[in-house]
Amino acid sequence: MASEEASLRALESLMTEFFHDCTTNERKREIEELLNNFAQQVGAWRFCLYFLSSTRNDYVMMYSLTVFENLINKMWLGVPSQDKMEIRGCLPKLLLAHHKTLPYFIRNKLCKVIVDIGRQDWPMFYHDFFTNILQLIQTPVTTPLGLIMLKTTSEELACPREDLSVARKEELRKLLLDQVQTVLGLLTGILETVWDKHSVTAATPPPSPTSGESGDLLSNLLQSPSSAKLLNQPIPILDVESEYICSLALECLAHLFSWIPLSASITPSLLTTIFHFARFGCDIRARKMASVNGSNQNCVLGQERGRLGVLAMSCINELMSKNCVPMEFEEYLLRMFQQTFYLLQKITRDNNAHTVKSRLEELDESYIEKFTDFLRLFVSVHLRRIESYSQFPVLEFLTLLFKYTFHQPTHEGYFSCLDIWTLFLDYLTSKIKSRLGDKEAVLNRYEDALILLLTEVLNRIQFRYNQAQLEELDDETLDDDQTEWQRYLRQSLEVVAKVMELLPTHAFSTLFPVLQDNLEVYLGLQQFVVTSGSGHRLNITAENDCRRLHCSLRDLSSLLQAVGRLAEYFIGDVFAARFNDALTVVERLVKVTLYGSQIKLYNIETAVPSVLKPDLIDVHAQSLAALQAYSHWLAQYCSEAHRQNTQQFVTLISTTMDAITPLINNKVQDKLLLSACHLLVSLATTVRPVFLISIPAVQKVFNRITDASAQRLADKAQVLVCRALSNILLLPWPNLPESEQQWPVRSISHTSLISALSRDYRNLKPNAVAPQRKMPLDDTKVIIHQTLSVLEDIVENISGEATKSRQICYQSLQESVQVSLALFPAFIHQSDVTDEMLSFFLTLFRGLRVQMGVPFTEQIIQTFLNMFTREQLAESILHEGSTGCRVVEKFLKILQVVVQEPGQVFKPFLPSIIALCMEQVYPIIAERPSPDVKAELFELLFRTLHHNWRYFFKSTVLASVQRGIAEEQMENEPQFSAIMQAFGQSFLQPDIHLFKQNLFYLETLNTKQKLYHKKIFRTTMLFQFVNVLLQVLVHKSHDLLQEEIAIAIYNMASVDFDGFFAAFLPEFLTSCDGVDANQKNVLGRNFKMDRDLPSFTQNVHRLVNDLRYYRLCNDSLPPGTVKL
Repeated sequence: MASEEASLRALESLMTEFFHDCTTNERKREIEELLNNFAQQVGAWRFCLYFLSSTRNDYVMMYSLTVFENLINKMWLGVPSQDKMEIRGCLPKLLLAHHKTLPYFIRNKLCKVIVDIGRQDWPMFYHDFFTNILQLIQTPVTTPLGLIMLKTTSEELACPREDLSVARKEELRKLLLDQVQTVLGLLTGILETVWDKHSVTAATPPPSPTSGESGDLLSNLLQSPSSAKLLNQPIPILDVESEYICSLALECLAHLFSWIPLSASITPSLLTTIFHFARFGCDIRARKMASVNGSNQNCVLGQERGRLGVLAMSCINELMSKNCVPMEFEEYLLRMFQQTFYLLQKITRDNNAHTVKSRLEELDESYIEKFTDFLRLFVSVHLRRIESYSQFPVLEFLTLLFKYTFHQPTHEGYFSCLDIWTLFLDYLTSKIKSRLGDKEAVLNRYEDALILLLTEVLNRIQFRYNQAQLEELDDETLDDDQTEWQRYLRQSLEVVAKVMELLPTHAFSTLFPVLQDNLEVYLGLQQFVVTSGSGHRLNITAENDCRRLHCSLRDLSSLLQAVGRLAEYFIGDVFAARFNDALTVVERLVKVTLYGSQIKLYNIETAVPSVLKPDLIDVHAQSLAALQAYSHWLAQYCSEAHRQNTQQFVTLISTTMDAITPLINNKVQDKLLLSACHLLVSLATTVRPVFLISIPAVQKVFNRITDASAQRLADKAQVLVCRALSNILLLPWPNLPESEQQWPVRSISHTSLISALSRDYRNLKPNAVAPQRKMPLDDTKVIIHQTLSVLEDIVENISGEATKSRQICYQSLQESVQVSLALFPAFIHQSDVTDEMLSFFLTLFRGLRVQMGVPFTEQIIQTFLNMFTREQLAESILHEGSTGCRVVEKFLKILQVVVQEPGQVFKPFLPSIIALCMEQVYPIIAERPSPDVKAELFELLFRTLHHNWRYFFKSTVLASVQRGIAEEQMENEPQFSAIMQAFGQSFLQPDIHLFKQNLFYLETLNTKQKLYHKKIFRTTMLFQFVNVLLQVLVHKSHDLLQEEIAIAIYNMASVDFDGFFAAFLPEFLTSCDGVDANQKNVLGRNFKMDRDLPSFTQNVHRLVNDLRYYRLCNDSLPPGTVKL
């Protein structure tokens, strides 16, 4: 024994040293190595058994258990059966003897180690594994221990990790399912016994008159008075031990429910019991008692009781989340809903709104979260099933949900409830669409509830009603591109919009008066504007007035966004029916924008500039944005007005332009300037009135933009204004024949516009006659950037338009394009400039390649191919960082456009494009781990194959008729093989996005062009690809793509199933290392010869799983083990 004793002392001191603050990392590594070597020794477990029973050192116990865990999970196959019996006997005894004194984490680890043995040996070699657990549960002293063992068994055996064969996984699941009924019966018994033992039904006082728990609503929700009576019993006060046992039992149930199917094993009495415990979460008295009695233990008790409620709700939600409900279980579901709504009513029961909120605040936050999850699952998964039950009162449910939503104590809670309403509104919308005949009946049923919801959501976004809460929202920090305030507003407006879709008239008449009220305040500010020495000042100074104005402006801004969000419900089929409402809105918006621009509220001095100035700017910007939202309505009005030529429409547009023009100015704040520019773009692009170009305000903008001496706008604004002006001249006017489009005049105007915009840029062109005055490089770069960003945007916006528009556009741009090509070689080493130039050319190729004509396009491609030599490509990719890679990517994108062009025009470039890819770009990037350039290169190769299949496979109709399904002639075979090899290589690299993209490309080529069936692929590549894909699955390197890979393997194998089963599979298994001949035979036998997709992919996953399992087992055998 001395050696064991000595070893234990040595181990204790090593462990203490390892976890000591002063131990260096070097020494820690030494100790770690020592411990690992000790664990690897045959028979180390005997020492560990001694350590466990003789030490009180937590570190030593944890280490010893880890040795056992490693032995059982990785080396069990090689452990002699005598030793296994001994271990199976000793560890449970150890657990029974010490479970009360061991620290909980050691006890839990020991339980897991024993369950791991069961996972390997039950029932064959460890037949009493599960009966032992059931006995522990039934013996009062060991009930908690039995429950911990049960939960661990459910976790480890029901969904085991991959270190088991598929057959064993299936066997374990079946064995567990056989035990489910017994286990659920035991758990029900435990919970019921505790409840009954502590219930105080005999001494129940008469209900107090204020309790009001059995109102009409309740009797509606709960048909059977018995369950109402049961749920009205006072909640028992549990002792600590009972509380602990109940929480373990509920944890077990929650895990069991996550994997067992819904069936009769889940009895009504079990469900009722779970609901009894769910009441602990909404029982505030218990918490109050705990805090009144003051002792720490009582406080803990209060929290524990709350936790029981949380655990019970977790059980309920596990059942709720199952979409597949057998007929016989529907009855139970209905009962569950009734009982949960009883709880919901309990939580929200009060006539005084404040107390509902304070009640929710007092509940455990996790309980509220679980409850909200329940409501979400109810609405998203079960509402359609339950709504048809006549005894289920949906409207009463909505009333409770309404109270619950609008008394949430946290913003997150409120957001989650809004999501539930969104789900409900979506459900209603789709129900109406599928049953249009019942539309009125459905809407009448829910109308009041929806209007109530709309009104309350609108109140919640207004400072006027909800200032305290709204001021807590952060409007500075961006998260997912929006601040907390923006998210709050957006989610609220989505609900408003969905109600508007269902009840347009009601929603509009609710929203518009609220908007009016705030507009009156804003429009009334004019009377407080006074002229001061330096400009205009807002003469509102009292602190209280400033605060009220701040709130009113914030609300106006939100309501303008709301009105903008509703624009889509005034157009299309309902245009005429809702014309007057929409016209009222648009006229108000035009009036407000003009007012803001005329009295220049954005430049006004205020008493609290840091608050009021941003408010005024925001309102002005939002009014422009809201008006922009109505541009589709204006476009529809434009086509109606065209028929009647109404002055009203002309006035709307010209007044809008009067509001926009003063804002197109560098002195105006960015937010406002950009809103004005976007509105101008919408007028030019979406509305397109014929008279737009002749409005003096538009002429003014033209003159400002083309005037060389005028100061240029900020980049983004300049691009937008130029886009608008170009579109005014290029886009065809709606409802006019070609003869009335005035193209000649518009073409001249467009040429002079582009000429003015590109003046400085065209002067950069090297000129042989008069050599240039050398301009500093930075200035040149600025000119290139400013001009190309504008021109590129103009082209991009015209690319989908009619031929005439694109012709005029290219005529105007022609000289600038030629200048760009001439400048390109001079800037080839300036990757930032090259990047912008290639962006411009890419946009030209996408939008105007027909207009550029073949000779010039060929010249451009040839110039690029000459410039991008191997050295230049290497310099760009390897030495210029991300900009250099972007340049090459854009160049490849241009080539993608070229290879996709139908017809014969660009076919002559194919050999040099493929050569560039395979001989110049591919060798540079193939071995680089970085994904840069790869995605674009493979897309180019895919497009080359996809759009130029005949370049590789010549197929004539005559040949195929003569020779049946004869093989096509193959041309350019070396290039095809090189491309396929590159695809194959990409599957050996870690980048999962590239893998997914390339797998998709191969599958697409197979779907469209039967790639896998081609002789060259079938005979020389098919099984190489299958092999690579199978190896990827075995190595688990791209696990997220398991399904896609298995389907691709099926599609490849299905070309030649006989070859796959007879030749490939045996060969693949023969080449597998780490498994013996017998295991290979088993793997081969288990791969059934199924030829349908689901069975085949299942066989693939089984093969992969079992191959990994056998390797794991074989790795764990001691050296020299003889296997029979």
